[in-house]
Amino acid sequence: MRPDPPWKRSRAPRSGFRRTVIVRTWLLVAAERREFDGIRRRMGTTAEIDWHGAKFASEAAWRGDRWWMVANGPGSRLVDQVLDGKKDVDGIISTGLCGALDPVLRVGDIVVSGDMPLASDVRFVRGEVHSVDRVVATAREKRLLRNRTGAIAVDMEAAAVEHKAAEWQVPFLCIRVVSDTAGENLPLDFNRYRSARGDFSRTRIALAAVARPFTTLPQLMEFDRNCRRAADALGEFLADCRF
Repeated sequence: MRPDPPWKRSRAPRSGFRRTVIVRTWLLVAAERREFDGIRRRMGTTAEIDWHGAKFASEAAWRGDRWWMVANGPGSRLVDQVLDGKKDVDGIISTGLCGALDPVLRVGDIVVSGDMPLASDVRFVRGEVHSVDRVVATAREKRLLRNRTGAIAVDMEAAAVEHKAAEWQVPFLCIRVVSDTAGENLPLDFNRYRSARGDFSRTRIALAAVARPFTTLPQLMEFDRNCRRAADALGEFLADCRF
Protein backbone atom coordinates (compact mmCIF):
# COMPACT_ATOMS: atom_id res chain seq x y z
CA MET A 1 0.00 0.00 0.00
CA ARG A 2 1.11 3.57 -0.67
CA PRO A 3 0.69 5.61 2.54
CA ASP A 4 1.15 9.05 0.98
CA PRO A 5 -2.09 11.08 1.33
CA PRO A 6 -1.72 12.96 -2.02
CA TRP A 7 -2.63 9.79 -3.95
CA LYS A 8 -6.33 9.66 -4.65
CA ARG A 9 -6.38 5.88 -4.30
CA SER A 10 -5.00 4.11 -1.27
CA ARG A 11 -4.87 0.54 -2.55
CA ALA A 12 -1.98 0.99 -4.97
CA PRO A 13 1.03 -1.31 -5.41
CA ARG A 14 4.21 0.23 -3.99
CA SER A 15 6.51 1.98 -6.46
CA GLY A 16 9.40 4.42 -6.43
CA PHE A 17 7.41 7.52 -7.40
CA ARG A 18 7.61 10.72 -5.41
CA ARG A 19 4.43 12.23 -3.97
CA THR A 20 2.13 13.36 -6.77
CA VAL A 21 -1.51 14.42 -6.84
CA ILE A 22 -3.30 11.72 -8.83
CA VAL A 23 -6.69 12.47 -10.30
CA ARG A 24 -7.66 9.08 -11.77
CA THR A 25 -6.20 5.57 -12.12
CA TRP A 26 -6.34 3.66 -15.40
CA LEU A 27 -5.51 -0.04 -15.71
CA LEU A 28 -4.04 -1.11 -19.07
CA VAL A 29 -4.05 -4.87 -19.71
CA ALA A 30 -2.02 -6.43 -22.54
CA ALA A 31 -0.62 -9.85 -23.34
CA GLU A 32 3.05 -8.93 -23.70
CA ARG A 33 5.36 -6.31 -22.22
CA ARG A 34 6.48 -5.18 -25.69
CA GLU A 35 2.95 -3.95 -26.44
CA PHE A 36 3.56 -1.20 -23.86
CA ASP A 37 6.86 -0.08 -25.42
CA GLY A 38 5.39 2.88 -27.30
CA ILE A 39 3.44 4.34 -24.39
CA ARG A 40 6.24 3.75 -21.88
CA ARG A 41 8.68 5.68 -24.06
CA ARG A 42 6.30 8.63 -24.18
CA MET A 43 5.48 8.62 -20.49
CA GLY A 44 9.14 8.82 -19.55
CA THR A 45 9.69 7.66 -15.98
CA THR A 46 7.99 4.36 -15.17
CA ALA A 47 8.49 2.04 -12.21
CA GLU A 48 7.94 -1.70 -12.07
CA ILE A 49 5.46 -2.69 -9.37
CA ASP A 50 4.54 -5.86 -7.55
CA TRP A 51 1.33 -7.28 -9.04
CA HIS A 52 0.34 -10.78 -7.97
CA GLY A 53 0.41 -13.26 -10.86
CA ALA A 54 1.66 -10.83 -13.53
CA LYS A 55 4.67 -11.47 -15.74
CA PHE A 56 5.08 -7.70 -16.03
CA ALA A 57 3.57 -4.75 -14.17
CA SER A 58 4.55 -1.10 -14.28
CA GLU A 59 3.24 2.27 -13.08
CA ALA A 60 3.51 5.74 -14.60
CA ALA A 61 2.14 9.19 -13.91
CA TRP A 62 0.90 10.96 -17.06
CA ARG A 63 -1.04 14.23 -17.30
CA GLY A 64 -2.07 14.01 -13.67
CA ASP A 65 -3.37 10.44 -13.89
CA ARG A 66 -1.85 7.19 -12.72
CA TRP A 67 -1.47 4.38 -15.27
CA TRP A 68 -0.99 0.76 -14.29
CA MET A 69 0.29 -1.47 -17.11
CA VAL A 70 -0.07 -5.22 -16.62
CA ALA A 71 0.83 -8.12 -18.95
CA ASN A 72 0.54 -11.81 -18.25
CA GLY A 73 0.49 -13.60 -21.60
CA PRO A 74 -2.09 -14.33 -24.32
CA GLY A 75 -5.62 -15.56 -23.85
CA SER A 76 -8.55 -15.30 -21.47
CA ARG A 77 -7.26 -17.71 -18.83
CA LEU A 78 -4.16 -15.62 -18.19
CA VAL A 79 -6.31 -12.47 -17.97
CA ASP A 80 -8.47 -14.10 -15.31
CA GLN A 81 -5.33 -15.14 -13.45
CA VAL A 82 -3.86 -11.65 -13.24
CA LEU A 83 -7.18 -9.88 -12.52
CA ASP A 84 -8.38 -12.30 -9.88
CA GLY A 85 -8.80 -9.56 -7.26
CA LYS A 86 -10.64 -6.27 -7.73
CA LYS A 87 -8.48 -3.14 -7.88
CA ASP A 88 -9.61 0.42 -7.16
CA VAL A 89 -9.46 1.93 -10.67
CA ASP A 90 -11.46 4.43 -12.72
CA GLY A 91 -11.47 2.27 -15.84
CA ILE A 92 -9.90 -0.78 -17.51
CA ILE A 93 -8.41 -0.70 -21.00
CA SER A 94 -7.63 -3.85 -22.98
CA THR A 95 -4.77 -2.90 -25.25
CA GLY A 96 -2.07 -4.28 -27.53
CA LEU A 97 -1.85 -5.75 -31.01
CA CYS A 98 -4.72 -7.13 -33.09
CA GLY A 99 -5.30 -8.67 -36.48
CA ALA A 100 -7.45 -6.81 -38.99
CA LEU A 101 -10.64 -8.44 -40.25
CA ASP A 102 -11.82 -5.41 -42.21
CA PRO A 103 -9.78 -5.20 -45.47
CA VAL A 104 -9.70 -1.40 -45.17
CA LEU A 105 -7.48 -1.49 -42.08
CA ARG A 106 -3.72 -1.17 -42.38
CA VAL A 107 -0.78 -1.88 -40.06
CA GLY A 108 -0.63 0.82 -37.39
CA ASP A 109 -4.34 1.70 -37.54
CA ILE A 110 -6.00 2.17 -34.14
CA VAL A 111 -9.22 0.28 -33.41
CA VAL A 112 -11.43 1.27 -30.45
CA SER A 113 -14.48 -0.39 -28.91
CA GLY A 114 -16.20 -0.12 -25.55
CA ASP A 115 -18.49 2.14 -23.55
CA MET A 116 -16.07 4.71 -22.13
CA PRO A 117 -15.99 8.20 -23.75
CA LEU A 118 -12.77 8.92 -25.61
CA ALA A 119 -11.28 11.86 -27.51
CA SER A 120 -8.01 12.04 -29.42
CA ASP A 121 -6.40 14.14 -32.14
CA VAL A 122 -4.89 10.92 -33.52
CA ARG A 123 -7.05 9.11 -36.08
CA PHE A 124 -8.85 5.96 -34.92
CA VAL A 125 -11.67 3.67 -36.04
CA ARG A 126 -14.54 2.44 -33.86
CA GLY A 127 -15.84 -1.07 -34.36
CA GLU A 128 -16.23 -4.49 -32.79
CA VAL A 129 -13.10 -6.38 -31.75
CA HIS A 130 -13.81 -10.11 -31.59
CA SER A 131 -11.84 -12.23 -29.11
CA VAL A 132 -10.78 -15.83 -29.68
CA ASP A 133 -8.40 -17.93 -27.59
CA ARG A 134 -6.03 -18.64 -30.46
CA VAL A 135 -4.05 -16.78 -33.10
CA VAL A 136 -6.01 -16.26 -36.32
CA ALA A 137 -3.12 -16.94 -38.66
CA THR A 138 -4.45 -17.03 -42.22
CA ALA A 139 -6.30 -14.65 -44.52
CA ARG A 140 -8.95 -17.33 -45.02
CA GLU A 141 -9.61 -17.61 -41.28
CA LYS A 142 -9.87 -13.83 -41.02
CA ARG A 143 -12.34 -13.65 -43.91
CA LEU A 144 -14.55 -16.37 -42.40
CA LEU A 145 -14.46 -14.71 -38.99
CA ARG A 146 -15.34 -11.34 -40.51
CA ASN A 147 -18.32 -12.86 -42.34
CA ARG A 148 -19.53 -14.69 -39.22
CA THR A 149 -19.15 -11.91 -36.64
CA GLY A 150 -19.09 -8.60 -38.52
CA ALA A 151 -16.12 -7.56 -36.35
CA ILE A 152 -13.41 -5.35 -37.82
CA ALA A 153 -10.51 -6.84 -35.82
CA VAL A 154 -9.58 -9.89 -33.76
CA ASP A 155 -7.59 -10.32 -30.55
CA MET A 156 -7.21 -12.83 -27.72
CA GLU A 157 -7.96 -10.96 -24.47
CA ALA A 158 -10.42 -8.09 -24.84
CA ALA A 159 -13.57 -10.09 -24.06
CA ALA A 160 -12.05 -11.43 -20.83
CA VAL A 161 -10.92 -7.94 -19.78
CA GLU A 162 -14.38 -6.55 -20.56
CA HIS A 163 -15.93 -9.27 -18.41
CA LYS A 164 -13.68 -8.26 -15.51
CA ALA A 165 -14.60 -4.58 -15.96
CA ALA A 166 -18.28 -5.51 -15.74
CA GLU A 167 -17.57 -7.64 -12.68
CA TRP A 168 -15.71 -4.74 -11.03
CA GLN A 169 -18.39 -2.28 -12.19
CA VAL A 170 -15.94 0.09 -13.87
CA PRO A 171 -15.90 1.54 -17.43
CA PHE A 172 -14.18 -0.47 -20.17
CA LEU A 173 -12.39 0.35 -23.40
CA CYS A 174 -10.61 -1.80 -25.93
CA ILE A 175 -7.83 0.13 -27.70
CA ARG A 176 -5.94 -2.02 -30.18
CA VAL A 177 -3.50 -1.45 -33.01
CA VAL A 178 -3.37 -3.48 -36.22
CA SER A 179 -0.24 -5.62 -36.60
CA ASP A 180 -1.39 -7.70 -39.60
CA THR A 181 -3.92 -6.95 -42.33
CA ALA A 182 -7.01 -8.95 -43.28
CA GLY A 183 -5.43 -10.28 -46.46
CA GLU A 184 -2.18 -11.29 -44.80
CA ASN A 185 -1.07 -14.77 -43.75
CA LEU A 186 1.14 -14.80 -40.68
CA PRO A 187 4.62 -16.29 -41.23
CA LEU A 188 3.90 -19.16 -38.83
CA ASP A 189 0.95 -20.75 -37.10
CA PHE A 190 1.95 -19.41 -33.69
CA ASN A 191 -0.61 -21.65 -31.99
CA ARG A 192 1.82 -24.55 -32.49
CA TYR A 193 4.41 -22.81 -30.32
CA ARG A 194 2.44 -22.14 -27.13
CA SER A 195 3.46 -23.62 -23.80
CA ALA A 196 1.16 -25.50 -21.44
CA ARG A 197 0.67 -22.18 -19.61
CA GLY A 198 -0.37 -20.52 -22.86
CA ASP A 199 2.69 -18.37 -23.57
CA PHE A 200 4.37 -18.24 -26.96
CA SER A 201 7.81 -19.88 -26.95
CA ARG A 202 10.22 -17.43 -28.57
CA THR A 203 12.87 -20.15 -28.79
CA ARG A 204 10.64 -22.59 -30.67
CA ILE A 205 9.42 -19.83 -32.97
CA ALA A 206 12.99 -18.79 -33.76
CA LEU A 207 14.02 -22.39 -34.47
CA ALA A 208 11.04 -22.85 -36.80
CA ALA A 209 12.02 -19.70 -38.69
CA VAL A 210 15.69 -20.64 -38.95
CA ALA A 211 14.67 -24.00 -40.40
CA ARG A 212 13.31 -22.05 -43.41
CA PRO A 213 15.85 -19.24 -43.81
CA PHE A 214 14.74 -18.10 -47.26
CA THR A 215 10.98 -18.03 -46.68
CA THR A 216 9.75 -18.05 -43.09
CA LEU A 217 12.69 -16.18 -41.54
CA PRO A 218 12.42 -12.99 -43.64
CA GLN A 219 8.61 -13.06 -43.26
CA LEU A 220 8.95 -13.34 -39.48
CA MET A 221 11.43 -10.45 -39.42
CA GLU A 222 9.02 -8.31 -41.42
CA PHE A 223 6.17 -9.22 -39.08
CA ASP A 224 8.33 -8.26 -36.10
CA ARG A 225 9.05 -4.87 -37.68
CA ASN A 226 5.32 -4.35 -38.22
CA CYS A 227 4.63 -5.23 -34.57
CA ARG A 228 7.21 -2.69 -33.41
CA ARG A 229 5.77 -0.04 -35.69
CA ALA A 230 2.26 -0.85 -34.46
CA ALA A 231 3.32 -0.65 -30.79
CA ASP A 232 4.80 2.79 -31.43
CA ALA A 233 1.56 3.96 -33.10
CA LEU A 234 -0.39 2.61 -30.12
CA GLY A 235 1.84 4.56 -27.75
CA GLU A 236 1.28 7.76 -29.70
CA PHE A 237 -2.48 7.26 -29.51
CA LEU A 238 -2.63 6.36 -25.82
CA ALA A 239 -0.45 9.33 -24.88
CA ASP A 240 -2.89 11.63 -26.67
CA CYS A 241 -6.10 10.05 -25.31
CA ARG A 242 -8.51 12.11 -23.23
CA PHE A 243 -11.04 10.06 -21.26
